[in-house]
Amino acid sequence: MAEQSNAVARLDRREGSQEPPYYLPAADEVALFEQCHHNKLAVMLKGPTGCGKTRFVEHMAWRLQRPLITISCHDDLSASDLIGRFLIRHDSTVWQDGPLTTAVRSGAICYLDEVVEARQDTIVVLHPLTDYRRQLPIDKTGEVIDAAPGFQLVVSYNPGYQRMLKDLKPSTRQRFVALDFDFPPADREAQIITQESGVPADTAHALVALAHKLRALRDRGLAEVPSTRLLVATAHLIARGIPIKRACQVALVSPLSDDASLLAAMNDLVDLTFP
Repeated sequence: MAEQSNAVARLDRREGSQEPPYYLPAADEVALFEQCHHNKLAVMLKGPTGCGKTRFVEHMAWRLQRPLITISCHDDLSASDLIGRFLIRHDSTVWQDGPLTTAVRSGAICYLDEVVEARQDTIVVLHPLTDYRRQLPIDKTGEVIDAAPGFQLVVSYNPGYQRMLKDLKPSTRQRFVALDFDFPPADREAQIITQESGVPADTAHALVALAHKLRALRDRGLAEVPSTRLLVATAHLIARGIPIKRACQVALVSPLSDDASLLAAMNDLVDLTFP
């Protein structure tokens, strides 16, 4: 029976797409990423959950006309999940490339989302791809693959949340160019919400104002503050006829906490914002 992979990977080909994934630049991150790509440098995206890191990578893959392979990292992610494994088929065994190997062979951008969730022994296999060698050794087959032109390694993580639990080793961190992300300024965040959901500008601005009040609750024990992604989800419900307060309750407040006192405080802020 064939062994199943624990890797969660997605191949996104946008070379022929006419419409780019919507992304509103905050500073010079687009130009920096382009230079990293042209100079064959690995990139690390640092920032809170839902602030636009994944959308940025999708946008850059479109700009650079490269296929994008996204891998969602988790505690059980093994080196074999990334590189590949032998599978039993009928009366023989065949080698099947993993998503990282596929990206290296094809010259794709390989994006490891929330990379620190993977085990340290798994992350080590990335090292030869992040320096001058740009190679992927496959111990099980004895093959050493030179990265095809266009290959780039990109990782992301949330330092504010994950530093309390786990972090990248210095020997790994120093192999990447680090780009810092955060939630956009209020006007830009409202513009993103309007563009993504179709709600009126005044509704988008009100949602952003509510988010700023909710983000201030971090000091009261809110582990994760509302992200731009949550605001867009809330706006989608509003745009499709769900009452504003109800949309805020189910898409913005409830996903953030199960603590009764925090939920009550957040719902009070919803009532104040949308009387």
